[in-house]
Amino acid sequence: MQNRNKHQALIEKINEFGKHGIPFFLIVDFSMQYPRLFNLDELINNKIQVDFPTYKTPNLIQIISPIELIKNPITFEDYQYKFNVVKENLNYGNSFLTNLTCETPIETKASLSEIFTASHAKYKIQFGDEWVCFSPESFIKIEDQAIHSYPMKGTIDASIDNARNILENDKKEIAEHYTIVDLIRNDMSMVATNVQVKKFRYIDELKTSDKTLLQVSSHIQGELPINFQSELGNILFSLLPAGSISGAPKKKTLDIIQQAEDYDRGFYTGTAFYYDGKNLDSCVLIRFIENKMKNGIQQLVYKSGGGITVHSEPEKEYQELIDKIYVPTI
Repeated sequence: MQNRNKHQALIEKINEFGKHGIPFFLIVDFSMQYPRLFNLDELINNKIQVDFPTYKTPNLIQIISPIELIKNPITFEDYQYKFNVVKENLNYGNSFLTNLTCETPIETKASLSEIFTASHAKYKIQFGDEWVCFSPESFIKIEDQAIHSYPMKGTIDASIDNARNILENDKKEIAEHYTIVDLIRNDMSMVATNVQVKKFRYIDELKTSDKTLLQVSSHIQGELPINFQSELGNILFSLLPAGSISGAPKKKTLDIIQQAEDYDRGFYTGTAFYYDGKNLDSCVLIRFIENKMKNGIQQLVYKSGGGITVHSEPEKEYQELIDKIYVPTI
């Protein structure tokens, strides 16, 4: 509620755009402190490139080539300290699921622009020379009067023997997915009626430059009120931040994240929305490379992480964090 009040002028502007069928592009950072709203003509002027299923900025040049990354992750001991902060709160019952993330310095010969054009993902954004995102995860879609969400939780290297069966039957992954689906269903019930899980725990393949990952998702659907467009801003901000990259219960878990993580997520794990004047599509800003000043030096960092439950093992979570550092180019 506090963030919604803080951004009331922005929400009212989105409501007006929705009511009058004016297309827009909205980017909201994880902490919801610096949202940016653009009409489509402003994107190029701000050096923002977009490649969504239903919208692409003009003059995109497609490049298909491998992007090599040298990863310099934090030590396991440093990761375990953060993990223990989360695990202690889970054991106390302060959270059922907490998304823990870190930033990893990387080295590559490719520019952000080259990474944007070479990467293959459902949703891609290049925000000038600041960051690039190539996300496989939808947040919400609105088509006609229906709202859809596709939370993505559960990842495994497909090359592992019997990987699909392991993923489908892993108690930790099952508990994590149940929790996030329940959270998203509850969030959607704040803005929609007849909320239902249409498809539960289906598996997609995600190909990277050096491996294939299996990823678990679900599909949740609800019905929006008639003339929802005039309340579009209120609807969007009621659902933020996305449950899949925060945890449950959301408010307390956000406090735990702030305690465990010692860096600013910025736009990583935020959300981006495209409204065409009638329908809306959006993504969670994961698979994210940022060009930032770190220890007085301009450096690329890759931000990644995963959901932690009482069943989580630090060694596996640490490896998942590293496995998610990739650029999909296939």
